[in-house]
Amino acid sequence: MDTQTLQTLYLIVPGAPLLGAILAGLFGKFLGRTWTHRITVAMVGVSLFAAIQIFRSVLEGHVFDGAVYTWLTSGGTSFHVGFLIDRLTATMMLVVTSVSLMVHIYTIGYMKDDAGYQRFFSYISLFTFSMLMLVMANNFMQLFFGWEAVGLVSYLLIGFWFNRPTAIYANLKAFLVNRVGDFGFILGIALVLMVFGSLNYADVFAKVAEHANDVAPIAGMQVNLLTAICILLFIGAMGKSAQFPLHVWLPDSMEGPTPISALIHAATMVTAGIFMVTRMSPMFELSDTALSFVMIIGAITALFMGFLGIIQNDIKRVIAYSTLSQLGYMTVALGASAYPIAIFHLMTHAFFKALLFLGAGSVIMGMHHDQDIRNMGGLRKYMKITWITSLIGSLALIGTPFFSGFYSKDSIIEAVEMSHTTGHTFAYIAVLAGVFVTAFYSFRMYFLVFHGEERFGKAAAHDASPAKAHATHDDQHTAAHHGDHDDEEVSHDHHHGLSVGEKPHESPWVVTLPLVLLAIPSALIGYFAIEPMLFGDFFKEAIYIGQNHHVMHEMEEEFHGAFAMTLHALTSVPLWLAAAGVFSSWFFYMKRPDIPAAIQKRLQWIYTVLDNKYYFDRFNDWFFAGGARGASSFLGKFGDKILIDGVLVNGSANLVGKISSVVRRFQSGYIYHYAFTMITGVFILLTIREWF
Repeated sequence: MDTQTLQTLYLIVPGAPLLGAILAGLFGKFLGRTWTHRITVAMVGVSLFAAIQIFRSVLEGHVFDGAVYTWLTSGGTSFHVGFLIDRLTATMMLVVTSVSLMVHIYTIGYMKDDAGYQRFFSYISLFTFSMLMLVMANNFMQLFFGWEAVGLVSYLLIGFWFNRPTAIYANLKAFLVNRVGDFGFILGIALVLMVFGSLNYADVFAKVAEHANDVAPIAGMQVNLLTAICILLFIGAMGKSAQFPLHVWLPDSMEGPTPISALIHAATMVTAGIFMVTRMSPMFELSDTALSFVMIIGAITALFMGFLGIIQNDIKRVIAYSTLSQLGYMTVALGASAYPIAIFHLMTHAFFKALLFLGAGSVIMGMHHDQDIRNMGGLRKYMKITWITSLIGSLALIGTPFFSGFYSKDSIIEAVEMSHTTGHTFAYIAVLAGVFVTAFYSFRMYFLVFHGEERFGKAAAHDASPAKAHATHDDQHTAAHHGDHDDEEVSHDHHHGLSVGEKPHESPWVVTLPLVLLAIPSALIGYFAIEPMLFGDFFKEAIYIGQNHHVMHEMEEEFHGAFAMTLHALTSVPLWLAAAGVFSSWFFYMKRPDIPAAIQKRLQWIYTVLDNKYYFDRFNDWFFAGGARGASSFLGKFGDKILIDGVLVNGSANLVGKISSVVRRFQSGYIYHYAFTMITGVFILLTIREWF
């Protein structure tokens, strides 16, 4: 393929979704629903086709790093829009466009009666464009553009049903929390420009070794500049990829429609941080402090966010907390210098997590927009395609041998075990314990939804059992609008949940087809991709790993093929922990549902802590939101009323009034008063002259 054709394809990949977004957004009313989804789906399909061609060219050795055009030049620094096309970029392009295409097709069925149909297609196409610009960037400025663009569009999508107060709260929360991370991110980019004098990746990476030991004296201590840059950039990743303690926005983002839950939380926005750190591997590899920081944050997220998934009863929130946990696994891999494994898990996770989210949406449709898993049960009989695809997604998520998640997740655990980065022991315990936790809450949801007693169509079903007497704050939050649609926005369904005697139904083919297509890579891609991606030279030119970090090399020596890895796993601790998690959830929720109620009653304080999500939301509301309100109230009363109005405005007026009241006494109009004043003035002047 010639260079001109390839460069055209580079422009088509982000340009096609952008064109679809513009047409749907500006001309959606004229195009109508049918032509809106035809155009946007076709544009994403074109983008996927171009991405496949680019991927093939990259495998043949065609790598591109160049500017498309110069945006501006300021102070000798040029800001370009440019592309870096290598195997890392090509992989991300394939993942983003393929999952996005599935979500676009799925949306045709899921949002068919929504009043904002055209607007939604415009948003998700614009989101796809933004993410593609992020992963294709060859400089920090364009990276930041894509970074902020996905944040902005996610704000619009989370609050898509803007008549719902909870959706507005959720999108504002996501926007503000991401601003915290983005503040660190832009500070890191500013430091990059200060230290390296350029924002182009190639220029910066070429000079990294020269500046590895640069220090900045700050308040009596010396800070390594490269470490500061890496940590600041990672703070941006903590916001976008929802890492502790900036994770609080992601569960609430379930207020958005289910298709965007899949798009944001599977293959795009939340993986931006993982991709960014991998792209910056030449910088992170020279800072062991930054790698330790990354690993510990990831380990905390992987384990403690998984605990929260155990008590969730909203089907989408269970999957949301599993996303948080899996992002923690990817982050731990980054800290262990196992960047290829992090990207490998990013890829496998994109497929099976999109599958689980879209499967949850299919269940919600079949249940007439009831999201409470305590009102479900026995859906296997009524929704066979949704059931089998959700089972495949769940098996991949918990790391079942031969399923894609097994190869990536098991590789992360092994990498952490072999790592010598400070904090690796804690991280290893966390990811190992997370295997049991993930299996438990994943199959708790699976069993309660698809097996056991049919609890739908029964009034207040979840209040009948003492095991389910206590609804979490999230359940109460969900109950306020109880479902995935707002009555003002959706005309086809004015009640939530099945009526007495009503049965669930399988979703239409535009919903089930993406489930089937996503189930295939969820089951197979890990087996076929692990050897070239992890132990071949697939990422050799795109990812840098320092000579002092031996994890990938040691794992390569132990790897004897995907099948051999699977056989070895049959006797490994993670597999048995996963099996124990599945068995425990089956026993607790299918055979002895009284046991969870007894445990909850005995360990009420732990349940309360988990129910309140470790009190992060309350602390943020009290400290940050309350502090901001308190500060504004103080400034309003003291600064505005007392200082500005009282002292400066009214005070100056009063002062002028008092001075004028004294001065006007000398303006009496009598000549002898003026003569006396003149004589007094002359006397004072003569006295001063004699003294000085």
